[in-house]
Amino acid sequence: MPLASPAPRDLAPGGRCGRGYPSGMPRIYTKTGDDGTTGLLFGGRVSKADPVPEACGTLDEAVAALGLARALAGEPAFEEGMLQVQRELFVLGADLATNPAERARLEPGVSLVTPEMVSRLETWIDELVLAHPLPQAFIVPGANPVSATLDVARGIVRRAERRVVDIRDSGAHVNEAVLRYLNRLSDLLFVLARIEAGEAEPRSRET
Repeated sequence: MPLASPAPRDLAPGGRCGRGYPSGMPRIYTKTGDDGTTGLLFGGRVSKADPVPEACGTLDEAVAALGLARALAGEPAFEEGMLQVQRELFVLGADLATNPAERARLEPGVSLVTPEMVSRLETWIDELVLAHPLPQAFIVPGANPVSATLDVARGIVRRAERRVVDIRDSGAHVNEAVLRYLNRLSDLLFVLARIEAGEAEPRSRET
C-alpha cells in the first residue's frame, strides 16, 4: 500500500502537497543516493560500497531475519526478547554509521553500544545454557521454521561481525563493544535455535 494515494502536484487543500504526500511527511525516496553514496549520522557521505554501509546493510538483514523468527514463534517471552535484540541492532547501526568526527554526540544505549548491552547477552546465554544443556555434537539446522530462521539470522550476524572487522582492519575507528555484541549475539542465536529445535535436529554424522 502506498504511503499516500496519487494526487495532482498542485493539490493543496487537506494539508497535502507534492505528489499526494501529507505536508511534513518525508518521502520514501530522497534521490540523494542516486550518485552511489549514502549519508552518515551527523553529516558526511560515503560510497555505498564502503565497508561501513556494507556492515550496516548486513545488520539490516539480521534485523529482518530476527523479525521473521519473532513472527513465527508465537511465544510472548521469545517475541519480547527478539524485539529487544532487533532494537539493539539499530543501536549498533547508529554506532557504526556515525561521522567519526561527531562520536562525542552519541548517547549510550541509544546510538552508542555499551558494555552493559554485551553483559546482558552473556547473562541471557548463561541462563539458557544452564536450563538447556547444548548438544555435544555438530547438528544440521532445519528442525522447524523458528529454529531454522534463527540459524539463518546467526549466519547473518556472523557475517556482520566479519564486516565490522573489515572496518577496523582498514584503520577506521570501531567501538570494540560492537564486535563483542555481535560475537555474543551469534552465540545467543545458536543457543536459542537449539532450544527451539528440541531433540529433533539430526547430527552432522549418522551414527
